[in-house]
Amino acid sequence: MTRTRTTKVAEQEAVANRKRGGDIRVTLSPKTVGSTSGFGGFLRLEPGEHVTEHYHPHSEEFLHVVQGDLELALAGEPVALGAGDSVLVPIGIRHRLVNVGDSSAWCVFHLSPLAPRPELGHVDVEPPMHPEAGNPEVGGES
Repeated sequence: MTRTRTTKVAEQEAVANRKRGGDIRVTLSPKTVGSTSGFGGFLRLEPGEHVTEHYHPHSEEFLHVVQGDLELALAGEPVALGAGDSVLVPIGIRHRLVNVGDSSAWCVFHLSPLAPRPELGHVDVEPPMHPEAGNPEVGGES
C-alpha cells in the first residue's frame, strides 16, 4: 500500500490491547497507515501494573517514557526509567516493564524492522495476563 499523503491516527482511535498487561495501542502500523519498516504507538500502565515478560525475535524496540516511574527488567537486569528517559531493547532480549510509581505511566514505543509475519513478532516468556485478547493488530503480510 503506497500513501500519497500523511495519515494521522489519534491514540483514542487505536484499539486497546491488554494481552500482556496495561493498555497498549498501536497507532502507526502496516494496517493503520501502510508502514513498511516498523510499527509504534502508546502504552499506559497504572500504578503496580506491568507488561509480562516477552521478546521480539525480529525487531528492536525503542521505548520513550513520557510520564511516570517504571522499571524495565532487561534480560533480568533492572533499569529504572522516568519521564524523559529512552531505552533500546535489542532484538531477542527478554524484557518486562512495571509501573513502580504512584501515578499513571505513559510511554511511546516503536518496533523495527517488522517480523516476517505479525504472529512471529512476540514470544512470551511469562504467560500473558489476558491471552484471549490476542496480539496487537499491526497488519502486514500473513
